[in-house]
Amino acid sequence: MTGIILLAGALWIAFSAAPDQGGSAQGLQTAPQEGFLAPDFTLQDLNGQTYTLSDLRGQAVLLNFWATWCPPCRAEMPAIAQVYEDYREQGFLVLAVTADDTRADAAAFAAEYDLPFPILTDSSATAARAYRITSLPTSFFITPQGIIQKVVIGGPMSEAGIRANVEGLLK
Repeated sequence: MTGIILLAGALWIAFSAAPDQGGSAQGLQTAPQEGFLAPDFTLQDLNGQTYTLSDLRGQAVLLNFWATWCPPCRAEMPAIAQVYEDYREQGFLVLAVTADDTRADAAAFAAEYDLPFPILTDSSATAARAYRITSLPTSFFITPQGIIQKVVIGGPMSEAGIRANVEGLLK
């Protein structure tokens, strides 16, 4: 009996330690946390253009979840826009995902702040669920290889902090 228990335990350890092959590229595990492959999603921006995160490999990405009614989100958007303008020629992209606002609210917000990057709508909360969003704003700094390098929950983020994280992505 002891032999069967030991064998079962050894099999459980072997299978639970095996790398995840589903839903990931190159055998990397997918999870919304630092050091893991960023969960993939496909969303449309306010103009109807489709963005799939995995198609953006080769670019450093700041994935920012926000809402128009969120004061820290409002406070950090000008800094995000400035850093985007400063680094976009180097392969940096911001994807700003709003899950709870109407398209009209999001469009008015983007116009008010003159946001130069894509504003993605997530009305079904697909991306928000994949990234386990529980607080706004929440930002994910994603390397050109698709790995989450830094997660920032809450805010607002300072321009210097955003800049330092982006420079780390672009190294």
